Amino acid sequence: MEAVKQAVYKILQTERYKYVIYDWNYGVELEDLFGKAVSFVIPELQRRITEALLADDRIEAVTDFSFQTEKGSVTATFRVQTIWGDLEAERTVEI
Repeated sequence: MEAVKQAVYKILQTERYKYVIYDWNYGVELEDLFGKAVSFVIPELQRRITEALLADDRIEAVTDFSFQTEKGSVTATFRVQTIWGDLEAERTVEI
């Protein structure tokens, strides 16, 4: 379970397509959300996080999203369902 926690953290902190060391299926695309409207960012953030995490075969689902907006940022909190149990995760994006 600890390895999956680390994998989730690493995937969510790695910008997809930015580093040649990683496969194009690794990481999450978040940089292009900067400057976009909150109404666009929230559903797109949910879709992108889900897609990025489901690339790991130990992760079965990403559910229970909730979003908190503050001036200049959106924080997504969600549940990651793995083959060994569930864990909570979050990711903040500057907008």
